[in-house]
Amino acid sequence: MSNNNKSKKILWIGVAVAIVAAIAIWCALAPAGGLTESFNFSKTFALFTTIFVIVALGYLLGGIEVKGVSLGTAGVFLIAILVGWLCTLPFGDIPLLGAFHVASEADSIVSTLKGPIQNIGLILFVGAVGFIAGPNFFKNLAKNFKTYIILGIVIIVSGTLVAVVCTLLTDYGPEYWSGILSGALTSTPGFSAAKDAVAGNGDLEALITLGHAIAYPFGVIGVVLFVQLIPKFLKVDMDKERELLKAEAGEERKLPENLFKCDPFGLMPFGLAVIAGLLLGSVTIPLTPAGYAGPCFSLGTTGGVLIMCLVFGHFGHFGKMSLEIPDSTLKVFREFGLMMFLLGAGFHGGVSLVEQVSKYGGPIVIWGFVGGALMTVAPMIIGLLLAKGIMKLPLLNSLGSITGGMTSTPALGTLIKTAKTDDVASAYASTYPIALVLIVLACQLMITLMA
Repeated sequence: MSNNNKSKKILWIGVAVAIVAAIAIWCALAPAGGLTESFNFSKTFALFTTIFVIVALGYLLGGIEVKGVSLGTAGVFLIAILVGWLCTLPFGDIPLLGAFHVASEADSIVSTLKGPIQNIGLILFVGAVGFIAGPNFFKNLAKNFKTYIILGIVIIVSGTLVAVVCTLLTDYGPEYWSGILSGALTSTPGFSAAKDAVAGNGDLEALITLGHAIAYPFGVIGVVLFVQLIPKFLKVDMDKERELLKAEAGEERKLPENLFKCDPFGLMPFGLAVIAGLLLGSVTIPLTPAGYAGPCFSLGTTGGVLIMCLVFGHFGHFGKMSLEIPDSTLKVFREFGLMMFLLGAGFHGGVSLVEQVSKYGGPIVIWGFVGGALMTVAPMIIGLLLAKGIMKLPLLNSLGSITGGMTSTPALGTLIKTAKTDDVASAYASTYPIALVLIVLACQLMITLMA
């Protein structure tokens, strides 16, 4: 760049800075309200600003690599927890910042991020995973059906056994440790099931909420790091592992020609699959003779959408109408959905953790964190030894099954990036429904049998 161009660039930067400074000074010195009224910091403004601050900083943190290991999209989760905590600090009376203050979990920012944002993100993510895994899902499931069932059972049972031991060794009760278990396995349905088992008892519900909030962060980060570190520790040839995984998947599906497509992005079939999934997930099944007055099970939003998207992805067409969705659309939905889910879960987790810890104090938090870490790590190690050592599954297939058994949505996203192939989604989708049913039962039975 010539000196003349450099001088012009510096000149224009100086002019821009001078204009911004002049506007700021004018607003600050204006007689009617000054700086405070120069910015319209409404709750809506605060919500969107919070979202994009978390996204920007989260991906910045997630992009940092240490010896080839990074948090990836899970960086959004950690930043969301941090921002959630910062928003609980007592700055409500400070000009301009008051709109960002969160007094409790009932605040509109928290409810929006925890509700619509998190749930839409979850639907986009599991829906994309279902369509990606669908073409090879049933072939893979038929080939390894017993393996996936055993893995799902072993992972959930081993985590539950740790929770039972913690209950017997401490005085915090099965309610608290069932909350820890649901958080360690990042299972919202398990968390809901535990609260349903003590419905009407506010103190016990608060203990479950505390346990879930304490264990959830490590439940997310622990599995994300596990699926990245294990291939490095075992020093595997990733190209060879991808070939083994592709061999497991078999030949690609072939669809009839001249199929009618409603739109080039595949939004119509995605919408149909989600609607069918929401209907399936809303079906409720009583688990005891008490009927609907007792413990019940449902696939919920996650399970229902995942299963129906697997079915749509498997068939690929309905008559002459195409149900295919371009890979580009699915990859955007998968990443965008995961980011939204982690953003909502992390922000709510930060606020909830502050609220619950301030209520119960330190020792119960320390014990809960240690117990939760064991409930996250032990099932993964046992599952890996079983899958790779005894059942002789390929490593990527084993890790995919473990992420499904741990019901870990974020870890699947990380594993896909680590493996550099979407084929791992099939193993996740095969084990996930089994683990989903078992974790709901485990959280309820712990409270029912050990209370």
